[in-house]
Amino acid sequence: GSGSVRSDNGAGCRQVKSDMRILTALMVFILLLAACREERKVDVAAGLNPEKMATMTTKNISTLISDSGVIQYKIVAPLWQVFDEADTPYWHFPKGLFLQKYDPYFQVVATVAADSAKFFKNERLWRLEGHVEMTKVPKDLFLSERVFWDQRHGRIYSDTFIHIENATHVLEGTGFISNENLTEYR
Repeated sequence: GSGSVRSDNGAGCRQVKSDMRILTALMVFILLLAACREERKVDVAAGLNPEKMATMTTKNISTLISDSGVIQYKIVAPLWQVFDEADTPYWHFPKGLFLQKYDPYFQVVATVAADSAKFFKNERLWRLEGHVEMTKVPKDLFLSERVFWDQRHGRIYSDTFIHIENATHVLEGTGFISNENLTEYR
């Protein structure tokens, strides 16, 4: 015997063609609707404040800073934000800062650690805050809650409690001022 296979392709093809026409009509309608919509421009920059927006953000930095080709400092920080567009441009280290100061022979002569820090570029002024710890070779230690380092005038000062230790004495009080090398202070 011969078997026969019956197919009803005609009805199936008509259904697919009908579905395609409906889909095409729907797409044309959506495109026309979108084309008729009024175009709005959004000014993204209007809501931005350059005072509060970093122009550069860097994570886990370790960088050397030189002056006249001689390496002066090494900075290590988990986060460094630069605010160059602010009225008073500054660098911000909100998660802490560790700084090493070098002599001309690249030997560490001082260290600074702080919970947070800001460097005001135009004034060349550092503001170190939180638990601030400064050490100076050979074994001098300075502890305070807030310390300012004025590089332009070559002085370091604080207006908060200060603890100073060196080989011969321990000093404590509120506020101090020193030369940049921490060799003369009061």
